[in-house]
Amino acid sequence: MPVEPLPGEPFTASVTCTSTKHQAGTFQLAAASFEELAETLTSRLTVAAILANAGELTMLHACGVADPTTGAVVALVAKSGTGKTTAASVLARTYGYVTDETVAIAWDGSVVPYPKPLSIKQEAGGPKRQAAPDEFGLQPAPASPYIQSIVLLNRIEGARHTAPVIERVPLGNALLALVPESSSQAEVVDPLQSLCRLIESVGGVWRMTYSEAADLPSAVEPLFRLQGATQTEWVPAAARSIQQAQIPVGCIQRITPTDAVSIGGDLLVMLDNQIVRLSGIGPAVWEACANPVSLDGITKYVGSVHGKPEGYREAVAGAVEQLVAKSILERASN
Repeated sequence: MPVEPLPGEPFTASVTCTSTKHQAGTFQLAAASFEELAETLTSRLTVAAILANAGELTMLHACGVADPTTGAVVALVAKSGTGKTTAASVLARTYGYVTDETVAIAWDGSVVPYPKPLSIKQEAGGPKRQAAPDEFGLQPAPASPYIQSIVLLNRIEGARHTAPVIERVPLGNALLALVPESSSQAEVVDPLQSLCRLIESVGGVWRMTYSEAADLPSAVEPLFRLQGATQTEWVPAAARSIQQAQIPVGCIQRITPTDAVSIGGDLLVMLDNQIVRLSGIGPAVWEACANPVSLDGITKYVGSVHGKPEGYREAVAGAVEQLVAKSILERASN
């Protein structure tokens, strides 16, 4: 807990953490002001909570609010500094406050509340003020919250007022948006497939474009209602290739991905915490490189799938170079 210092001494805290995955550990914190210490402490505890649940929960960088009667949770996903805390401070006066930082979702759809202090921006360069939920009159989360809707927040800044607009996000675009705004998703078993199943279960992902947080309560109200599960649009595509200790000279092979899914004609590949979409001839190049193969072999395979229009050999060679540069394919070292 924070310790009030003597004049001229820094503010300090001694923190002991434990979890089912890690042994108890103690760390010390010191800061020149109480506000700086509080912000650092909140950040360290958040990181500790994420690490303790890595691989067990899908953790989205989102604010979460819950219907106090049904327990239905709407997760509002946004990049840091783009409106999560403001949205939480407005919405949770009516709905239950789940978090302004990380919405943690278990495999069965249940949500683990993380009602941390709200981090409020102050003057430029200064620490964020850590404000208790009671300070804003926020409501507590219900006893058994569960995920109902996932929304990408898109705040429009400027003098002109924009009424909120909600639109469905295609599955591939949703994955590309959610993976970077998640914590330790790569440690979940079959991380892309798991995320696809979650998205299906809540009826897809939505994007809300808005300008004023005051408009959010009425705009999100329909999202607390049951959304029908969407039809399956994806298939697993992460079949293991035979990785050789050394790729034969003149050959190319794909890197073993963390996970991959096929959606329509596109392929989404996850490498560690990075997600890449392959379109056009990209998926065929990927398929051709399951085992070590020459550029000529890749070209023949792509031609058998997409045909052989004029310039297709150059197109295949260019695609291979791009995928090697992105560390999706690996070339034999000289």
